[in-house]
Amino acid sequence: MRKFQYFVIATLAMATLNAQDISDAVRLSTDNVEGTARFKGMSGAFGALGGDMSAVSINPAGSSIFNNSHASASLGFGNNRNDTFYFEDALSSQDSSFDLNQAGASFVYLNGNQNSPWRKFALALAYDKTGNFNDNWTARGVSPTANIGDYFLEYARGLPLADISALEGETLSDAYFEIGQAFGFGHQQAFLGYESFILDPENETDDNTAYINTITGGNYDQQFAYNANGYNGTLAFNASAQYGDNLHIGLNVNSHFVNYERSTFFSERNNNASAGVNRVGFENILLTNGVGLSFQLGSILKLDNGFRLGLAYDSPTWYRITEESYQYLETTVNDGDNAPFSQVIDPGFFTLFPDYRFRSPSKITASVAYVALDKGLLSFDYSRKNFSNAEFRPNSDPFFQFQNDDIENRLKDASTYRFGAEYRIERISLRGGYSFEESPYEDESFFGNRTGYSLGLGYKFGNTTLDVAFNSLQRQYNYQFFGNSQEFTNASIIDNVNTNVVLTLGFSI
Repeated sequence: MRKFQYFVIATLAMATLNAQDISDAVRLSTDNVEGTARFKGMSGAFGALGGDMSAVSINPAGSSIFNNSHASASLGFGNNRNDTFYFEDALSSQDSSFDLNQAGASFVYLNGNQNSPWRKFALALAYDKTGNFNDNWTARGVSPTANIGDYFLEYARGLPLADISALEGETLSDAYFEIGQAFGFGHQQAFLGYESFILDPENETDDNTAYINTITGGNYDQQFAYNANGYNGTLAFNASAQYGDNLHIGLNVNSHFVNYERSTFFSERNNNASAGVNRVGFENILLTNGVGLSFQLGSILKLDNGFRLGLAYDSPTWYRITEESYQYLETTVNDGDNAPFSQVIDPGFFTLFPDYRFRSPSKITASVAYVALDKGLLSFDYSRKNFSNAEFRPNSDPFFQFQNDDIENRLKDASTYRFGAEYRIERISLRGGYSFEESPYEDESFFGNRTGYSLGLGYKFGNTTLDVAFNSLQRQYNYQFFGNSQEFTNASIIDNVNTNVVLTLGFSI
């Protein structure tokens, strides 16, 4: 894998943006509040409880549960382990990260008018990390039939040779840029395949539209390295109120921000005498930045027997996304009787795509909790989100239409169940929880359900609390190396286990 020496930003003046696929829709539609240690220690089952800064992100009525103004900040240490399985080979990898999980404050104002049913009001500002994209793994195995040439052939089929090849005297870098400006991403992939000698035209004429994959013979030693980092964060502007003795209502207006970087490197080798290319190295880098807006409505009802009921609605999140991509391809060409030679296509610049919009699906959360005065509590949250309602926009774009149809056909309604418990012994609180998240895919064997458990401990001294929590989440899924390809569909099975330790310092003001 080569290192960058320089880059130039290039803008493609084209309607379609082919960097997205269904996995991007799922990533932008999934929210996993990292939260305070108390929140994590009970697996996030806080929809009917409130009284925690991260609970505000689940149900905005939760800020008026505080009797006094409150502030907290949380640091998290995470470890991400991946066991990958590709054909007969298995590999393991892991990485760790240390980050700010949340920070926020709620300011409670008591109503001095004793005759008013409005008992108190609360204003809060809360930041929560809702997605951690740090991830790296490597898969390796021997594919008996499919090879990377199928990927390039899929894009080249039906395109005139004149539209996917460099002009006489034109550099490969200039040709890559000009083809992208004129025709878009798909033509660029076909260009890479042709100019790297992976593809041969059936006829050496400008109007030729049929191509041959020169990588033949079977048994291809393949390796795919994946590295990603970034996060999804939410800043909530919250207002809530208590009406009477038992009813709390609230509103959040949320500002979202996304930062995501993904680098993949696919390498393939073969010793097949019939193959025109014996080695391929193909790198793709994607940089994603975005901002979004959403709102939440919520209520908590306290019943006289210690039970609490919660209901919250999360609107869709409306994102505006900017993306840049980089591609690099190198091949070793088997030139018959002559010595093999290397062909390198390195455009030397990032491609900056036009901004696009994305709408994530809405969510409903219903909650119930039982609070036994100073002894402890039990809590349960149920939420439901229809991932098939996710949508890339503008929908009039043919490529986005294709992706949205794929989303509608392959994604579904998914439920999440969260259980939490807390037991108090004077100043000490013992906590535990369990969560179960259904797969957003219709085919759960492709992308499995996620299960998790958590443990926590808290200590209160005066107006200050110190909490620590441990949680673990596990999911098995398939990762298709080139998600946009309908022909080169090779994928690795990944067993992912994500563990976190969170420390929170909170205090009443």
